[in-house]
Amino acid sequence: MPVSDDFRQRLDACLPAVAEHFGTPFYLYDEQGIVDTMAQLRDAFAPLDFREFYAVKAVSNPRILRLLREHGAGFDCGSVPDLGVARRAGATAGDLIFTSNNTTAAEFAAARATGALLTIDDLAAFGKLPDLPERVGLRLNPGTLPYGGEAELVTSGQKFGLRPDQLLAAERAARARGARSFGLHAMVASGLTSTDVIRATLEFLLTMAGRWHSDTGTVVDFIDVGGGLGIPFRPGEPAFDLRGFAADANRLLTGWAEREGIPRPRLFLESGRYVTGPHGVLVTRVVNRMEKWRTFVGVDTGVSAMIRPALYDTAYHHISVHDADDRPEEVVDVVGSMCENNDKLATARRLPRAEEGDLMYVHDVGAHGYSMSFPYNHRLRPQELLLHADGDVELIRRAETEADFLATLECERRVLHTRAGGRRVTT
Repeated sequence: MPVSDDFRQRLDACLPAVAEHFGTPFYLYDEQGIVDTMAQLRDAFAPLDFREFYAVKAVSNPRILRLLREHGAGFDCGSVPDLGVARRAGATAGDLIFTSNNTTAAEFAAARATGALLTIDDLAAFGKLPDLPERVGLRLNPGTLPYGGEAELVTSGQKFGLRPDQLLAAERAARARGARSFGLHAMVASGLTSTDVIRATLEFLLTMAGRWHSDTGTVVDFIDVGGGLGIPFRPGEPAFDLRGFAADANRLLTGWAEREGIPRPRLFLESGRYVTGPHGVLVTRVVNRMEKWRTFVGVDTGVSAMIRPALYDTAYHHISVHDADDRPEEVVDVVGSMCENNDKLATARRLPRAEEGDLMYVHDVGAHGYSMSFPYNHRLRPQELLLHADGDVELIRRAETEADFLATLECERRVLHTRAGGRRVTT
C-alpha cells in the first residue's frame, strides 16, 4: 500500500534535493519507520519471553542490521555470508540463528564457529555435523494444516523441515552429538496478512512439543514460528493484526504450559518483510515516454534492481509520481531498459501523467528488493540510502560499478590438464 503519511511527507520534502545530490536510481529506507515497527513488536509481545530474529535475506545492508540490533533484533541467517554481514553489524553468538537447507559440512562448520544457534531440518544433516552446540532447533514440516480458508495449506511439497514422525530420530542423533536443549521451528507460508496460518503453525508446534514431552520427557526451550508475516501491498488491503496474534500466542503458550505442568517456552519470530518492507522505496527518474501499441513510461531502473514484479504474477507495488497529484491520470506500463519484455515495474497502471525528468518511487521495497537484484544486461545494482529521523540522508551503499562487476575476472590463471575422452585443439 502507499507508504505511511509520515514517511511520505518527509520523503516528498527532501526527494528533489536527494536525487540531485546522489543521482538516481536508489533505494531509500526510513529509519523512523523501522524503529517504530520494532517498538510495536516489543510492545505486542511484552507479556512473553519473545525475540525477533530478523531475516537477513530481506535486507542485508549492515547499516540497517545495526539499526535493528540496536532495537533488540537478532538475526535469522540462511548462509555463511548472511552470518558474515550480521557479525559485521555487531551481532554476537546469542544474536544468531542459522536456519539452512541442503547444507554442506563446510557451511555447518563455519556456522558452528560463530556460535550461532543451529536449526536442523533434515536427518541427512547429522552426517555433516560431528558435534553440536548444547542448544539446537529442529525444523518440522507439518505436511498439511487443515484449518480451512486461507490456512488450508499443503506444505509437504516444500523442501524444508523434518516430518513429524522423524522428530525422535532427530533428537537421538542430536543428543549423540552433544545437544541437550531443544527448540521447535516451522514456517508454513509467507506474505499472508491473515493471522490464521501463523496461529495454526504455533498450535501445531505446541501439539508436537506436548507429544515430545509425553514420549521422552524433553522440555522444549523455545518455539520458532518462522516469518511470513505479510504487509498490504495494495491500497485498501487489510494489515496483519499483530496485537491479535500476540494475544493468541500468549493465550496458547500459557494454556499449554499450564496443561503440561512445565515452563512456558520462549517465542521467536523471523520476520523480514513485516519489519522493513513498508519502510523502503526505490526512487527512479523518468527518461522517456513511448507511444507504441500502448503507452510506456521508461525509467532509469527496472526489474534488475527490483525483480518481484517480473518473478511473481501477483506481485504489485504501488508507484507514485512525485509532485504530480494534480495531473490528469493515464494508463501506462512503467518499464526499464533491459532486453526482456517482462522488464516492467507496473503493467497497465493508472498513474498521474509522468514527463521526462519526473521522479517516481516504488513503494514497499524495504525487503526482498535490493537483496534480490541482479546484473543481467550489465544493469548494475543501485545505491542504498538511509533517511534518518532528523531528516538527514546517509549513503549506506554506493552504486555498483563496471569495475566491481569485472573484478572477478582478475584471477590467477589455473588450468587442469585432462586428456581422457577429449581432443587436443590446435590453433
